[in-house]
Amino acid sequence: MGADEAILEEPVARAQTKPAGAASAAPAATPALAPAAARTLSRKPPPPHGEAAAALAASANTLEALREAMAGFAGSPLRETATNLVFSDGTPGAPVMVIGEAPGAEEDRQGKPFVGASGQLLDRMFASIGLSRAESLYITNFLPFRPPGNRTPTDAEVGLFLPFVLRHIALAKPRLLVLAGGVAAKGLLQSREGITRLRGRWHQVSLLEGQVLAALPTLHPAYLLRNPVAKREAWADLQMLQRDMKDGEIGAHAKE
Repeated sequence: MGADEAILEEPVARAQTKPAGAASAAPAATPALAPAAARTLSRKPPPPHGEAAAALAASANTLEALREAMAGFAGSPLRETATNLVFSDGTPGAPVMVIGEAPGAEEDRQGKPFVGASGQLLDRMFASIGLSRAESLYITNFLPFRPPGNRTPTDAEVGLFLPFVLRHIALAKPRLLVLAGGVAAKGLLQSREGITRLRGRWHQVSLLEGQVLAALPTLHPAYLLRNPVAKREAWADLQMLQRDMKDGEIGAHAKE
């Protein structure tokens, strides 16, 4: 609890010894909990905003309707500190949907995902296997609003926006998912493992409608900019993606 001192209302002469044969004082009775305090402890928390998020997401039948629903969602304080809603970029209906973590400062200013230095690296990475935003990529983030100071999204924030992400996938209708970074990978795969253990193999993401999509976790471009030596692992993931797309074996070895 953090308490390191016990202070009584009156001093106690602890140096004095108790006379022999003296009866021990009866312990003071513990006061009963006041009714008001009992009511305070038993009060139920208000309904979580996650229920409102799930209802809003389910009511959206188009990508534009989903954008409007997310823009009007007041259940997260991130909306108040962000400059813009960051919804998506690229080509709706593209075969590959990339899901990142959260907008950075440049993404927050422009209202588009992956437009800063990490976005430029992302474009070069996918261009190396013949994919681009103009034709074959649809890109979004797990969180549509930038967390203050570019901090990592909390588990509560990930859980709050999960219904929006699942609905976004269902409306975009990709053939497969690329999960860039640990937030997207752990959030959609419902896993506690880190991205270094999840990457390198196919997994499955279950949508609310019962559909199952193959998903390939990989390292976030921002991480690669800080740790260039890890680009070798990201390149191996892209080669797996390219090979399986060409052979038509996407997700054939996905984790059950």
